[in-house]
Amino acid sequence: MPIAHHYTDTERNAVYRAIYERRDMRHFRADPIDPAILERLLNAAHAAPSVGFMQPWRFVRISNVELRQRIHNLVEQERINTAKALNEREDAFMKLKVEGILDCAQVWVAALCEAREQHIFGRRTLPEMDLASLSCAIQNIWLAARAEGIGMGWVSLFEPEALKTALAMPESSHPIAILCLGHVDRFYDKPMLEQQGWAERKNLSDLLFDNNWNTPCR
Repeated sequence: MPIAHHYTDTERNAVYRAIYERRDMRHFRADPIDPAILERLLNAAHAAPSVGFMQPWRFVRISNVELRQRIHNLVEQERINTAKALNEREDAFMKLKVEGILDCAQVWVAALCEAREQHIFGRRTLPEMDLASLSCAIQNIWLAARAEGIGMGWVSLFEPEALKTALAMPESSHPIAILCLGHVDRFYDKPMLEQQGWAERKNLSDLLFDNNWNTPCR
């Protein structure tokens, strides 16, 4: 029996294709992004679900060249600090390309809005659901960007307070991601960290439990 409200095979396959071909991109071209495409990506973000319909996402476009360089410097400092914290993997980490801030067409900072404590619906016992909601918005951009042929990279190597200061953000707001958007020569065949041997994808069966933690699904 057909499932009500389902998409056509072609439409459904396109959705799954975007999911499986989405990549965290680090290599970009500087060609500008069509404003109509950018508007579609931002609207996709704003269409994301949010707990209690709080819509905690805020997106700051970095159009100032000097500010972009300042943000890059913050990321570079954290890259060095992260490498040192990795101890024996320091050298391997420093060989990875972890961002494309100076190369991509557009840089945006995704952040949580201020005064989030007033939003109690769905957050009384799980206040971190504001972050979950913003993550859904970021994922929407990512999938829409892949469908548009635009690459996106999520950069999390920065000291939040330093980035807040650079962007004159309110005290109770919180930056979560630096998003690099731009045209690419090609999308990676696999996640870049998997391609370069940093980590491997886990088996799904090892992550599925039945009723009790660590009780495998049969």
